[in-house]
Amino acid sequence: MKEKLEIPSCQKCGARQKSVFCSLNSDQLVQLNEEKGCDFYSKGEIIFKEGSYSKGLFCVNKGKVKLSRLGQSGKEQIVRFATAGDVMGYNSMLSKRALGASAIALEDSVVCFVPAAHFFELIKQEPEFSLKMLELTAKNWDNASKLITNMAQKTTKQRLAEMLLWLKETFGLDKDDCIDVQLSREEIANMVGTATEAVIRLLADFKKNKLISLEGKRIKLLDIHGLVMIADLVD
Repeated sequence: MKEKLEIPSCQKCGARQKSVFCSLNSDQLVQLNEEKGCDFYSKGEIIFKEGSYSKGLFCVNKGKVKLSRLGQSGKEQIVRFATAGDVMGYNSMLSKRALGASAIALEDSVVCFVPAAHFFELIKQEPEFSLKMLELTAKNWDNASKLITNMAQKTTKQRLAEMLLWLKETFGLDKDDCIDVQLSREEIANMVGTATEAVIRLLADFKKNKLISLEGKRIKLLDIHGLVMIADLVD
């Protein structure tokens, strides 16, 4: 049963300045607030399913979401994450093709939904909004290109080090300076593109070399420079 939700206001939304809606004026925000819907999703709950069709734009108001697809073997492949201010489902809406991934709440989350008709109205009305959507699409294509390159050219150890650094940049740190998201070893392995056993072994190796500390699913990065060197990135 869905938790009763107090619908967040677009005008007062703390995530709006990080989203594609940051350029909208007060009148446009009032209209957006009237057109949108919002739902609460418990940890592990599916927001939308791979293979279905998006009839609008999903925007995370609060919480963390993973987007993943199933491979031919039925194994999950995490595509990306979405946090407060991030939008989802727009590729399917724009291309009129089925969604290429499922969205699942990593923690209790609030997600808003903007119907396609209002989205396209904003595209016509607000050039800055259109530009933000183009920038977002280009950024995601660039990230996909980098992922393909990394999978082809980097070792598993390099990919894991880079992924840990990326998680820190994406989710930030909690009050104990741990990466502010908790993923299973299997989820980490899916992101890196290797077996769960290999990730467990490499994380233990990173811990032994004082690059990270581990407490269950919580990971603290102790040596950023060391991880950057392993990942073969520019420090």
